[in-house]
Amino acid sequence: MATIRDALRLGRAQLHESPSPALDARLLLEHVTAHDHAYLVAHDDEPMPDDQSAEYHRLLDRAAAHEPIPYIVGHAPFLDLDFIVSPDVLIPRPETEQLVEIAIRWARERGRVKVVDVGTGSGCIAVSLARHLPEAEVVAVDISARALAVAGENIARHVPGRVHLVQGDLLGAIAPGQDLIVANLPYIAGQEWPTLPIGVKSYEPALALFGGPDGLNLFRVMLPQAAERLNLGGLLLLEIGYQQGDAVTSLARTSFPEAKISVEADFSDLDRIVVIRP
Repeated sequence: MATIRDALRLGRAQLHESPSPALDARLLLEHVTAHDHAYLVAHDDEPMPDDQSAEYHRLLDRAAAHEPIPYIVGHAPFLDLDFIVSPDVLIPRPETEQLVEIAIRWARERGRVKVVDVGTGSGCIAVSLARHLPEAEVVAVDISARALAVAGENIARHVPGRVHLVQGDLLGAIAPGQDLIVANLPYIAGQEWPTLPIGVKSYEPALALFGGPDGLNLFRVMLPQAAERLNLGGLLLLEIGYQQGDAVTSLARTSFPEAKISVEADFSDLDRIVVIRP
């Protein structure tokens, strides 16, 4: 009978094409056994029950076919929380954590700010802001009812009653008078689509990824909306593709001619967040 150690060795071998085969194998085994990493290390000579071994092999096959690990196990980390995810929402990414951190630093001393998260998906941004900004009024918007269902689960799990969900197209259903607007809009351009990893373009929702021929379609629509709804002295944060800094800045300048506009780099020193201060 195979041991935990054998299972991890098998997983690493079968997932060798992954950038992180050891981590992926461990996460799948943690999911199957319902034990954490410390337990697996301390008990790596224990035999695997047949039912767990069979399930582990099934999950390894899915992962080897490039299905993202978070979709297989049903959750993913973001900042200091764990979020339910499904193929109806994007998997939270570290770059987006930076957007949230900027928003928290700005809003923390401002008390009862009104916040809108546009394209909320799993709700990771809205939930994180509500958790770290206890006085904020947070609204999360998405056009997808299925995405909002996932966001609702995460809200109930982490910040019950703190985030109001709205189904709508960008800011169309949002009233003026907002202090902070954050958005991780679809920004993948047509020419980029073929170059995406198989796990992204085959499993993550195209609705949340594809932004038109140049990736900027929704920015063109939302920026004028934001200009009508954001208070003077407020803040607008936009996650962007790494080659879109100049283009999004130019679009923002049309809608916010008097604003202070800057571009923040991500952990890889690539343009990632456009910061607009009217």
